Amino acid sequence: MTGIILDSVLMLLLVVAIGYGIRLERKLVALREGQLAFAGAVTELNTAAGRAESALASLRASGQETDLLHDRILKARAVKQELEALIARAPKREPAAVPAAAEPVTRDAPPPTTRPVLVSDDGEHARRMASLVERISGVAAEAKPRPEAVKQFAPVFQALAANQAAQQSLNRARRSLDDDLFAA
Repeated sequence: MTGIILDSVLMLLLVVAIGYGIRLERKLVALREGQLAFAGAVTELNTAAGRAESALASLRASGQETDLLHDRILKARAVKQELEALIARAPKREPAAVPAAAEPVTRDAPPPTTRPVLVSDDGEHARRMASLVERISGVAAEAKPRPEAVKQFAPVFQALAANQAAQQSLNRARRSLDDDLFAA
């Protein structure tokens, strides 16, 4: 009788051990799945960190380009002030007469006037702009540009070309940065 009792206790303990083993196996399967998901998350995080590093490098390059662009803008403003000072100091001259055959004829356009009409509250600004228009129309009427005028405006053309190149470079950097940021 004691043998049957010991056998039944042993069987009961085996059933409990099997139940505990099944429960432990389920927890281990869940742990393995969690570990695989964690490894995938770490891989994605590593990829995102790589993209962030490249975007940061692109952003630094864009920052350097904006500094360069800012310097060029400051230089262009200085050249603009020099040009305004030169225009203000320039002697007044009458615009050259343009032959009638050289002018295009349009039906809807009003007849050309020798002096443009400017409406502005700022009289000095209007006077300077009218003076500039007269000088430009006088330069346009001449057949060939004067060498000193070409030398005067060379820095302006260089600044415009440099600003255009910097703008294109900045736009390329912005596009690549946007592509990198939105690729994820």
